[in-house]
Amino acid sequence: MHICLTETAAGPISRSQLQSALEQSLRGMELRRVLIIPPDFTRLHSYAGPIVNLYYHLLTQRGCQVDVLPALGTHAPMTARECSAMYGDIPFDRFLVHHWRSDVTCLGHVPGDFLEQVSGGLWQQPISVEINRRLLDPSYDLILSVGQVVPHEVVGMANYTKNLFVGVGGSEMISKSHMLGALYGLERIMGRDHTPVRDLLDYAADRILRSLPITYVLTVCTAPAGTSQLHGLFIGDTRQTFEDAVALAQ
Repeated sequence: MHICLTETAAGPISRSQLQSALEQSLRGMELRRVLIIPPDFTRLHSYAGPIVNLYYHLLTQRGCQVDVLPALGTHAPMTARECSAMYGDIPFDRFLVHHWRSDVTCLGHVPGDFLEQVSGGLWQQPISVEINRRLLDPSYDLILSVGQVVPHEVVGMANYTKNLFVGVGGSEMISKSHMLGALYGLERIMGRDHTPVRDLLDYAADRILRSLPITYVLTVCTAPAGTSQLHGLFIGDTRQTFEDAVALAQ
């Protein structure tokens, strides 16, 4: 599946166009339980809120159980007021909290020789691949990773695999990925697709998370006067989905 929806001369993507694309992304699937991983309140203008709300109602209308695990990273848990402001009328008891120190499990390592190669010799140590253990729950038929693709000083362009390994990752992956970015330098990272940190995250996803039923739902948007406008929506389970979003965001 690969859905690519962009704005037209008539303006940004409308709510009805958005709902139609989300419906299309679920077509033909038999789902009983779904985990949605969106950004937290610090990414209020990512358009993830309306997307998660629409997905929640589309899925529950089909009799599916939906859990929402905001990608907090090391941030504080979202309050009921923040969840309501960002995600609308989803019941607060459907939200799970990611605890980056205690909720994770180590699935393997990204080898030091690979990191030495992609960093130009600046990093030689292996990095543990830690992720929230809920993603490994086999009762989830689908995992939706939702978020905005936008320039980012640590990884180059935000979201995609970063939403998982940093958003619901553990201490070592979060800390060392940021240190790797600092060593390589913001000037060589900001706004770029291919960076050492992105290579680290993609390596972990390609080799360790390949068997999980993950679909990425990526937005490209702006927020003039504080109101989000959706310019692009990209849904799929391959890197091409991310690359298409990057091209529009850049």
